[in-house]
Amino acid sequence: MTRRLDYNQVAPNGAKALGGVYGYVLQSGLPGELVDLVYLRISQINNCAYCLDMHTRELIKRGVKIEKLALVQAWEEGGSLFSGEERAALAWAETVTLVADTGVPDDEYKAARQVFDEKQLVDLTIAISLMNSYNRMAISFRNTPQALLEA
Repeated sequence: MTRRLDYNQVAPNGAKALGGVYGYVLQSGLPGELVDLVYLRISQINNCAYCLDMHTRELIKRGVKIEKLALVQAWEEGGSLFSGEERAALAWAETVTLVADTGVPDDEYKAARQVFDEKQLVDLTIAISLMNSYNRMAISFRNTPQALLEA
């Protein structure tokens, strides 16, 4: 994979704006591990190698067991490995990421609202939107995953 361009250098103010949203998510009060699991699931859906590598590494640093990481893509079958909050966040991440197909149905919203208050759900949706943006940037401009750089 050859990097097409470095968007951080080409449009530093745009990259800084995305970074500001990332900073907002960090201080939102959502648990970091939950957000990283959501980021990983979104990156799986979008097939973003750069982000898959980055978020897997981050979750490993947080101490998440490999058994859980291996089942993020099949979280619905992951039983007790995923908490109710994680399951709700992953379901919401999927329906929002696949919005063109899902339309984010009312039942998905109601299920998310049973777990998250209004602010948490808005913050989670901001995080989901941000990761979808980062995935699109990394894929479009061919960011090289750390694993390839180390190989």
